[in-house]
Amino acid sequence: MTFIESLQAELEKEAITTRKMLALVPADKFEWQPHPKSMTLKRLATHVAELPSWVEMVLTTKELDFANNAYAPRVVDNTQDLLGYFDESLEKARKSLWKAMDADLLPNWTLRNGEQVYSVDPKHDVIRMAYSQTIHHRAQLGVFLRLLDVPIPGSYGPSADDHSF
Repeated sequence: MTFIESLQAELEKEAITTRKMLALVPADKFEWQPHPKSMTLKRLATHVAELPSWVEMVLTTKELDFANNAYAPRVVDNTQDLLGYFDESLEKARKSLWKAMDADLLPNWTLRNGEQVYSVDPKHDVIRMAYSQTIHHRAQLGVFLRLLDVPIPGSYGPSADDHSF
């Protein structure tokens, strides 16, 4: 199995759980947040939905400089919009990985804010970091949903809400 094939397989596996979790986000609670320092439910869910698009960005650029790229999160008005955004981001990742070869994963990619460099890593490491970010923020989303009494699905086995558990 090539490294690209491994990244493709992992993307597909994580997408199943991520989509299940995003489908449960109640639009009537979009502005809820568990703590003033936390994101709103909508902002967190939108971030989870956009993360697969990092695969395309990393494969087609040399860096992301926040000083030159103002961030504007996608506006979603309901759960269907959220799922549509996730599907769009996922499709970009799939197409980018389909076109890529292992050699495309070797060059360094930089994350910066002007002169402040946060990281310089091989592209394959940055893609893995994006996958890890998805898993991390999806877990946060699970906590948010649990606090809202929304039953959550298992990720790598059953959750406490699964009847088979």
